[in-house]
Amino acid sequence: MTRVAYIQCAAGVAGDMLLGALVDAGADRDEVAAAIAGLGVDGYALTFERAQRGGIAATWANVVLDEHDHPEHRHHAHRPARVIRELLAASDLAEPVRRAAQSVFDVLADAEAAVHGINADDVEFHEVGALDSIIDVVGVAAALHSLGIERIVAGPVACGRGVITSAHGDLPNPPPAVVRLLASRLMPTIGVDTGMELATPTGVAVLAALAESFGAMPAMSVRAVGYGAGTADPPGRPNVVQVVIGESAAADPLIASPGRPAVQLDVNVDDITGEVLAHTIATLMAAGAFDAWVTPIVMKKGRPAHMVSALCDPAVVDRIGGVLIAETGSLGIRAHQLERWPQTRTDSIVTVEGHPIAVKVASGRVKVEHDDAVAAATALGRPLRDVIAEAERLGSPKR
Repeated sequence: MTRVAYIQCAAGVAGDMLLGALVDAGADRDEVAAAIAGLGVDGYALTFERAQRGGIAATWANVVLDEHDHPEHRHHAHRPARVIRELLAASDLAEPVRRAAQSVFDVLADAEAAVHGINADDVEFHEVGALDSIIDVVGVAAALHSLGIERIVAGPVACGRGVITSAHGDLPNPPPAVVRLLASRLMPTIGVDTGMELATPTGVAVLAALAESFGAMPAMSVRAVGYGAGTADPPGRPNVVQVVIGESAAADPLIASPGRPAVQLDVNVDDITGEVLAHTIATLMAAGAFDAWVTPIVMKKGRPAHMVSALCDPAVVDRIGGVLIAETGSLGIRAHQLERWPQTRTDSIVTVEGHPIAVKVASGRVKVEHDDAVAAATALGRPLRDVIAEAERLGSPKR
């Protein structure tokens, strides 16, 4: 059985609304609070309060900051993307929670970088960099982990119109970063005739980073439902995010619905060594490519050469393309759109004679992290194949 969360965004989406909806659907509040405490920061209070929005009972996730400790709410302080990355890396979060939270900020940094025409590492978050938004993102990641969610599907995202006020001044509604995030995953949208900011960068970034697909509710047996309240209570429209939790008996056929969009980037090179090719592949993967590989080819005049390829999310094409050009020195790059159907998987750690080894577990397959297995085999003086076999056995759900 696959644990599924369907996120209904007909009233928009924001980080606090998502967090409230997941807690309302049954996520363990203590587990969420403990995860946020793992950030190692103080000067805040998080409460989950019962509220009504448009006649619907919901949970409001309310983060209150001590302005003495966090003056950014008064002075629009900036928090660079690298600072948030360092905060998460140094935290006491469970690895799946840390990884999910970091992926949200990664896609948001890429979107902001594209809007401002700068490198993602140089992005400085304003409202999203405030501690309450960081708490929302980490809280959502922890709540999803608490509920055992393996697959997320989201409905069309409601957006307002007009202009909104931000740290950058007046911006179009929805703001540029939100539009960039919507485009990165081809998210369906709904226009609502209101000047409210219905879709926030934090909320849309969570969907862009974590949702498998977008559209109608998938086939599943419904187990729970939760409603997360927005701060405002406008007349005539329930300002809530609805999360429906269910179980799917079997994975949907690969051709039953559109896959996740991806872009394949290619360059041809005939003047590069094998060592540089290997380094290029490692650098592409570290930069966020889904996969990277080298294919031997023959170019004009019979010259032996290689095609270097990288598969990535549309949101990070600029970053991955930049790495590909920089590392290979190619004078040109090609790209084409395609779809991918990544198999649902879980990450865990097994221990072989005291040495931790990361494994990915999917249906009928246990994949061992090669570098971890090599380190364990070297330390133990055992054959690598034996260590891999034992890690696969320990990681198998059939144990």
